[in-house]
Formats: sequence, C-alpha cells, structure tokens
Amino acid sequence: MRGAHTVNALWERLHRLWEAGTPYGMATVVSAFGSAPRRPGAIMICAPDGGVTGSISGGCVEGAVHDLAQQAVADGTAVLERYGVSDSDAGAVGLTCGGTIEVLVERVDRRSLPELDVLLGHLRSATPVALATVVEADPSWPEARPGNHLVCWADGAAGSTGSPVLDAQTASAARRLLAQNRSGTVRPGPAGADRAHGPRIFVNCLVPPPRMLIYGAGEFASALARQGALLGYRVTVCDARPVFTTPERFPDADEVVVSWPHRHLADEAEKRRIDDRTVVVSLTHDPKFDIPLLTAALEMDLAYVGAMGSRRSVAQRIAALRAAGLPAGRLARLSSPVGLDLGGADPAETAVSIAAEILLLRHGHHGLRLSETAGPLHREAAPAPIAGFR
Repeated sequence: MRGAHTVNALWERLHRLWEAGTPYGMATVVSAFGSAPRRPGAIMICAPDGGVTGSISGGCVEGAVHDLAQQAVADGTAVLERYGVSDSDAGAVGLTCGGTIEVLVERVDRRSLPELDVLLGHLRSATPVALATVVEADPSWPEARPGNHLVCWADGAAGSTGSPVLDAQTASAARRLLAQNRSGTVRPGPAGADRAHGPRIFVNCLVPPPRMLIYGAGEFASALARQGALLGYRVTVCDARPVFTTPERFPDADEVVVSWPHRHLADEAEKRRIDDRTVVVSLTHDPKFDIPLLTAALEMDLAYVGAMGSRRSVAQRIAALRAAGLPAGRLARLSSPVGLDLGGADPAETAVSIAAEILLLRHGHHGLRLSETAGPLHREAAPAPIAGFR
C-alpha cells in the first residue's frame, strides 16, 4: 500500500461512510494518563455492520467501547466514559496494562458532523486542521452540548460549539494547540477567567505527516521506506539514476523522484515542504551525491540527518564536510554511521536500526531494554502552557 498513513486512512474511512449516508459510531481518546497504550486523538470507527477500524486501547476496552458506539448510533447521544486499571472482579472492563483513558463515543453522520467535508479537504491538502468537540457540558453554557463540533484551521473555522462567543475562544485555543502539534482538552474563556468551570472541549489536532527523505535507490532504501511508512512518515525516495529510481521498486514510498539529491532537497525547502520534523537519510555511498546533500541538510533545522557508510568512508565524509566549511556545531548533528548497534546487517535489519535511532532521538529516551528500566513506560515531554489547557 502506497502512503500508509494510519490517521488519514481512518478519516478517509469515516468520510466514505459519511458520504454513503451511513451513520456510525466514533470513539476518540480524549485524555490518557500513566501507561495507557494510546494517546489523545486516537480513534476507533464502529460501523453498523459490526466492523471496526482503528483502536483506542490496543484491545483492553475495545469490546465495551464497541457496545457504547452501537448505542450511540441508535440514540444519537454522545457519551464520555473513563477506563482505568481493572479491579479484582475478573469481569471488570479496564486497562489491564495500567493507566487511565477517557473516551468520547458519539454517532457521526451528515447531520451530526456536516463539517466532515471541510475537515477532509484540509487533510487531503496537507493543511493542519483541528476538530474541536464539546465533551462535557456546563450549566452556564447550555447551548454547548456534548457532541457539538467546530473545525478550526489557521485562518478559518466551520461548525459551532453552540455559542459564537465560545466558538471564537475555542478556535483561538485550537490554533495554539495546532502550532504545538498536540491534542488535548480545553476550557476556553476570556483571560483571567476561572477555567475550572465552563464546557470542556477536546481539540483533536490533525497535522500533515512528517516527511522522510531517503536519498539513494537501493535495497536499503526500499526497506527503510517500508519502516518509514509504518511509522507514519510521508516517504520520498530520490536518486539521480533513473534506471534504479522507479515506483515499482519502492511500493511503500509516497513519491519516487529522479533528481540529484542536493537539488531535490533545495527544491523541497524552497517550496516549504520540509520542517523541523523532517528526516533525511543518505544511502548513496557516493561522495559526489553525499557531500553536497549533507552540506545542505546540516544547515537546515531538521529532526534527523543520517548517512550510511563504513568507518573509513564516514571519516572521509567528515573530513570533506569540514573542508566544505560546515561549522562544527552543525557537523555534530550528523548521525553517521547511521542507526543503532542492534547487531543486524541486511537491508531489513539495517532499516529497523535506522528507524530505532530516529525514534530514540525524537523522544529523547535512553535506548535501554524496557526490562532493565523502571518507571512509566510512556514518558512525555512537558508541553509549553496553553491558555485554558487542562
């Protein structure tokens, strides 16, 4: 499957049912604490025929949520349910892995979410967009009922929470969350307001997938493209040699481009198609491609820049980059030899090694075996404060 981006695929599935006029249940993780397996924004679709797409707990509470979704489809009522660790009752429904999640279960159809077309339009055009949903009512805002939706993007909004004043406050909070690429609940209100009260609104931020740019069209690139797709990257494979650079050789890539690597990277930067989440990996083994590419990439603020090579070729590459005038601080950002020392050597094992290093740096973890560590399994960086964020 080309372009295997799970989040977009789920929303496309929702949209197909919506277009067909088929009401369905949607479960969304609104909050997660401790070792809960899924983060806020994870969704599960429950079709009327009993089919399920997506996951909200990795299997622990899906059965109970599926039943709630069928009820929501039948009566149209949105329900917020909380699941924690199972108690001593073997029949209790809970997160056996630990942690706590809140799940919003609602009916979705053309009447309850007429703005889904707008949401999908932004997703398809790779424009950041947020779906804000009222999850808890408040007596002071009776018009803001659970299940009301507001779709927000950088310079516009569609739908309503039920109140124009609350819409403006919610859109402002949603845009701040979009800028930080994180989903969460808010209690919008004017500056200085007591945000212990007021409607509780979940903002699900949907941003374009990060990009993985792989330079060099060999077997290692094919294996890494597969790993990148599994991790949710939009994958591009680029090489200057057309005989090797064909879509058939890279079925997991979203794009296969014939171009000199450094020219392609410069063109992508000029079009503003890369950002600080972008990963660049050079697998060319050829200095005439490597040096100009890495010189350009290391001057950009990217998430990761890696290059494959033996110890000898890496030493020669470093010397050439120094000779090209690359500052020491920028040169230190290069991961080369690329990947973690997992002991593998073939293309598939090397791709896992590279993907593991990318994840290690993305999350700032230590890379030890989990059985050798203690404490929470899921560690999250402290986010910058958001007004009204709870």
